[in-house]
Amino acid sequence: MNAESALAETVRIEGTRILATLVRTVGSLQVAEDAVQEAALRALRDWPRNGVPDEPRAWLTVTARRVAIDLLRREGVRAHRERASVELAVPDLPPDSMVADDRLRLIFTCCHPALGMEAQVTLVLRTLCGLSPAQIAAVLLISEAAVAKRLTRTRAKIARAGIPYRVPADEELPARVAAVCAVVHASYTIAHTAAGGDRLTDVDGTREALRLARLVHQLMPDEPAPTAVLALLLLTESRRAARIDDAGDPVPLSEQDRSSWDTGMITEALRLLDESLRRTGAVADPYQLQAAIAAEHARAASYDTTDWAEIVRLYDLLLSVQPSAPAELARAVAVAESDGPAAGLAELEELQPDQRWHAVRGELLARQGKFAEAAAATRLSLTDAITAPERRYRQRRIAEWSARQGVT
Repeated sequence: MNAESALAETVRIEGTRILATLVRTVGSLQVAEDAVQEAALRALRDWPRNGVPDEPRAWLTVTARRVAIDLLRREGVRAHRERASVELAVPDLPPDSMVADDRLRLIFTCCHPALGMEAQVTLVLRTLCGLSPAQIAAVLLISEAAVAKRLTRTRAKIARAGIPYRVPADEELPARVAAVCAVVHASYTIAHTAAGGDRLTDVDGTREALRLARLVHQLMPDEPAPTAVLALLLLTESRRAARIDDAGDPVPLSEQDRSSWDTGMITEALRLLDESLRRTGAVADPYQLQAAIAAEHARAASYDTTDWAEIVRLYDLLLSVQPSAPAELARAVAVAESDGPAAGLAELEELQPDQRWHAVRGELLARQGKFAEAAAATRLSLTDAITAPERRYRQRRIAEWSARQGVT
């Protein structure tokens, strides 16, 4: 691997951890971000000449820390922070803090109750998770321009109100857990289903989100939301190996080899979901409902024996408490499986079209034998928002239907 590739891989996998460690050390998000960026630029100059270091993350962390110290010294601020950065002896942690992981610590830190929930989640997804405004917009179901405005307003409020980047004390954690759960869930969602690019799934991203979900659950084992989030992620992750073929292309749920599903994850997830529901008196929140839907798939011995009517009922409950376009589309698919493709197509007519809508419509039309219409609908789904594997899969479907109908 050449120097540029090694740097890109290190930043992709370790960049946010480096940032989290540095924020704890210097106490300033802006200084930490600037320092990490400068360290990456120095690596671009140094590594091609001197070779990739044995420990790239450590090299970037040390370099970024030195840059941060220089920035603080030049600005003449927080001299005591500067000394702590040099000596690495005074971490900014409450005594005996429950939060030991640097990255999770920064998530809790950024989820400050002085900021609204939407602002907290957007800030963390951009700053700590390194997501682009387009990616954030896709998962939060808002426009890219709205994301940019929200970030600008949030940063301005932090500066104006002097909101500190301080690790919350243990008794402050419950007030921030809802936003933390939203961040972890959104991080997994984006990694699990990429928007554009060459890969269907960011495996490193899903593993990191699952790791964080476990840590939040371990911190707050009696809180129902972290328990439900962990259950949901485990159920989804349990099917990952079956979801992609040897070429990296998607395998529909109906064609997946269920023997390759991770039964250990499924068993753990079902237990966690039951625990979470008991704590809320069986009054389900959105995470619990999504986990319950995933659990129905996990329990079914085959695609044909899935209880689709129950899944439709669960989607109805989910939409009553948390309406969203993806859930509406998934419900339409479940209706098609329960009551036939005509019923699913009727449900689609009530929804706003996007690339996923066109792809689902193509599949349902093909089930009715309307192959020319199915091919035409699926062509409309081939936008820049889909990954290369998904594009290949849909193009194969178009070719198959075109051949069966005798169209080009």
